[in-house]
Amino acid sequence: MEGNLTHSSLQTETATFGNGCFWCTEAIFQKLKGVIEVKSGYSGGHLANPDYKTVCSGSTGHAECLNVIFDPAIISFQDLITVFWGTHDPTTLNRQGEDIGTQYRSVIFYHNVSQKKIAEQYMIQLNDSGIYQSSIVTTLEEFTIFYPAEQYHENYYNLNGHNPYCQIVIRPKIEKFLNKYSKYIM
Repeated sequence: MEGNLTHSSLQTETATFGNGCFWCTEAIFQKLKGVIEVKSGYSGGHLANPDYKTVCSGSTGHAECLNVIFDPAIISFQDLITVFWGTHDPTTLNRQGEDIGTQYRSVIFYHNVSQKKIAEQYMIQLNDSGIYQSSIVTTLEEFTIFYPAEQYHENYYNLNGHNPYCQIVIRPKIEKFLNKYSKYIM
């Protein structure tokens, strides 16, 4: 998938982020103005056509991630990475909360040189700002391929919001996001 696509006659771009469990992060990015589509899946590994069970084993090198198709006339890549870094802990290596393993690493799969430069500059600013007590461990990896997750992962929170995991883990993250990033919300 290329960085500039025509999607329903709009000029769109794609961003690919790994920032923990895609069930949690998908629900956040779906709420952003200018985001057209969010797909859960896997990127950054060495096995073709991985599945959830194999990725969860930690042996494939893939990260659970999101492919975010957005309209840059409404929301910029800079805005997306602001939300990306602000809605997970980018200082924990291969971990988000109780989710542990390389599949939960903090990673930006950049689609072009511009995305890479923007992410590098912003990461330097965040590290220099002292916002985090530890250094950011987010990796920047060149995008190669995205494998969509199995259908039951798509739109997970919206379809399973009463599930205990959704109530205990995802809902508080969404509430924090809604309070902190209201200017980006539809």
